[in-house]
Amino acid sequence: MTATTRTLGRSGLEVSALGMGCWAIGGPFWAGDQPCGWGEVDDDESVATIRRAVELGVTLFDTSDAYGTGHSETILGRALAGRWDEVVIATKWGNTIDPATRQLTGTDPSPAYLRRALEGSLQRLGTDHIDLYQLHLNDLPIPVAQELLGTLEELVGEGKLRWYGWSTDHADRAAAWGGADREVPGSSESRKGTGNQGEAGPHCTAVQHAFNVLHDAAEVLAACEAHGLASLNRSPLAMGLLTGKFTASSTLGPDDVRGIAPDWLQYFRGGRPVPLWLDRVAAVREVLRSGGRTLAQGSLAWIWARSEATIPIPGCRTVAQVEENAGALAHGPLAPAELAEVERLLADLRAEPVAAM
Repeated sequence: MTATTRTLGRSGLEVSALGMGCWAIGGPFWAGDQPCGWGEVDDDESVATIRRAVELGVTLFDTSDAYGTGHSETILGRALAGRWDEVVIATKWGNTIDPATRQLTGTDPSPAYLRRALEGSLQRLGTDHIDLYQLHLNDLPIPVAQELLGTLEELVGEGKLRWYGWSTDHADRAAAWGGADREVPGSSESRKGTGNQGEAGPHCTAVQHAFNVLHDAAEVLAACEAHGLASLNRSPLAMGLLTGKFTASSTLGPDDVRGIAPDWLQYFRGGRPVPLWLDRVAAVREVLRSGGRTLAQGSLAWIWARSEATIPIPGCRTVAQVEENAGALAHGPLAPAELAEVERLLADLRAEPVAAM
């Protein structure tokens, strides 16, 4: 692999070291009264952004049937029609959706719903297979998730998907699907796992999890490295905080997930950035901007420096955003001394209690 590409776990697929997250291009959607999107979007600008990403060497695009209750997949399909051989598409399932009302209506972890959800995604994307299909239920109990593996393997055999993974922030769940002893497809190697979580999925190749300078995820990352899984990093720019565009006076609207933040979204409260997190960004700003990088580019470089398994997938909805993010590829990972300096600067701040938020 070159400095601008990485291997997608045990799949052997070569992808760009930087992906593009497609949550924001889905537009507004809700779970009851809770906004789950990033506000209104311009679909033509979204299409232009995706196509510009491809021009800049980005080959991995991550979406979900939940994003805009299918709208993100539809826009991605429109932008990439006729170019499927140039890219790797990752999408997700597990949430039930009502596109007519733009509502998330619940969850369904059953094998039967897995098949129905896949058919919906294939139709919206306008393709006959998914490269990486990811379970979108972070906290699903392991025994329930294990019941999906047989169906996933059947779908691989049917040619409807190539590889699969789990979007989860839990190391034990990463190991459950990726860590048991088995032969790796297409390889003479045997991946040795813990063997204590039941049989893992032979075509499991990735775990998607939150990971950025402000939010470490060392245990999940270690599980990915131990089991040959790609670490796909959502929220690599901390929901926008690591772009540098937010100040203490910034406000976000009620149709933005950050404007009425759910409990799990720690960076914003009351439609404003939380001061504690702004202080942490300020503490590492200059180190991350070293070597001519922007703050966002340095934040992506920090992720690459942590592990060769990592592939950050920052969200974009404008051409300017994807151009800045893709510019990080030319700089590559932070140097070891820069990585150590970031850790030193954050060490004391990370010791502050969460209640201080």
